[in-house]
Amino acid sequence: MDYSPLIGQVMNIWWLLPIVILGALLKSSWFKGKLGEALVKSAVWYRLPKETYTPFHDVTLLTADGTTQIDHVFVSAFGVFVVETKHMKGWIFGSEWQAKWTQKIFKKTFQFQNPLRQNYKHAKTIEQLLEAPEGSVKSLIVFTGDSTFKTEMPANVTHAGGFIRYIESFSEPVLQKDQVEDAVDRIRSGRLERGFKTNREHVRHLRKRVNPESERACPKCGNQMVIRTVKKGERAGQLILIINIISIMEY
Repeated sequence: MDYSPLIGQVMNIWWLLPIVILGALLKSSWFKGKLGEALVKSAVWYRLPKETYTPFHDVTLLTADGTTQIDHVFVSAFGVFVVETKHMKGWIFGSEWQAKWTQKIFKKTFQFQNPLRQNYKHAKTIEQLLEAPEGSVKSLIVFTGDSTFKTEMPANVTHAGGFIRYIESFSEPVLQKDQVEDAVDRIRSGRLERGFKTNREHVRHLRKRVNPESERACPKCGNQMVIRTVKKGERAGQLILIINIISIMEY
C-alpha cells in the first residue's frame, strides 16, 4: 500500500504545530503571569530610583509547610514592599475581606482568590525572614492588562503604574541604612536559586498543601502517582491512582 499521499498530507500541516503550541502558550495562565511580572519590572526600571529601591523579582523562600513564591520585593528605607501581580482583563469586583473576587468578561464570570489574602502569607514570610520592625513590610497588589475595577479598592490594590505612586507615597524612613543593607543581604541569601527545578518543587508543594493525598509514590517503580477521576466507561466517576508521566519526563 502506498502511504506517500498520507505522508504528504501530514508534512503539509506539520508547519501548523509550532503555531498551535505558541497559541496555547500565549493563552496560558503561566504566560499571562510572566507578562504581568515583566510589565512591573519594566515600570520599576524606568521609574523607581535605583539608589533608593533595591528590587528582587521571582523570589522563592522556604516556609514551615513548603515554599512560597513572591513576584516582587522592593527594599528601601521607606519600607519593604511585597508585590503580587495579576495580569487580567475585564471588570474586577472585590473587597478587602471577601475570600473570592470576581472577574467578568462580557457574559462570562470567573472567581479567583482574593489577592490580598494570597499576598498576606508572602508579606509575613518576608517579615519573619528580615525580623523587620512592625509596619515596615507592606503588601501591594498590581493589576496589569486591560482590566477595570468596578468596586472601590483599598489603596494598596492598584492598576498599571499606580503601584509606583503608592510606593512613592511613603516618604518617611522606617528603616536605618544598616537595616536596609541587612534586609537586602537576607533576601539574597535566603531565596532559592531561580530556575525550573525551584518552580517545579514549589508547584509540588502547592498541590500537596491543597490536597495532601493527591500525590504518592508507586510501590513498584517509585515514580510519582496522582489521583484522577475516570471520565468514561464503566468506572466513570471513580477515583484512580495513575503514574504521573509528566513528572517522569521532568527528571
